[in-house]
Amino acid sequence: MKSVRQAVIKSIIGSQIIETQEDLADALRGQRIKVTQATVSRDIKEMMLIKVPTGDGRYRYAYPMQNAVIFTEERMQRLFRDTVVNCDYSENIVVVKTLPGGANTVASALDHANWPEVLGTVAGDDNIFIIVKPKAAAEIVTKRLMSFLE
Repeated sequence: MKSVRQAVIKSIIGSQIIETQEDLADALRGQRIKVTQATVSRDIKEMMLIKVPTGDGRYRYAYPMQNAVIFTEERMQRLFRDTVVNCDYSENIVVVKTLPGGANTVASALDHANWPEVLGTVAGDDNIFIIVKPKAAAEIVTKRLMSFLE
């Protein structure tokens, strides 16, 4: 259901001016998709929707066209401050603890950051394993992640 709902969201924001989460929830209900505000909020975060100006002083949700736009350092800092609880490492594995439900969004951001020392991520609900190479890079990556929390 989530993948279908998110596909409908992408279609809606591509064809309508959606200014608020409530506008999006109403549009989804108009498509006979039952949602709560919390679900819409989670979808917006997972899909990494952005707000762009409409040209008349208002803003609307939009689907970013390029990952470079999605993962600016400022957005990473906001995402980490809103979602990440702690980071630590052992050997070549960095563990990131997030609020419940936040791991997939953070892992996706890390995957698209294209850090050369990060081989990949595995996300659960509130934990992420980041595999790094070489082993010495684990401390560097952990410090970089923790800097987003400052």
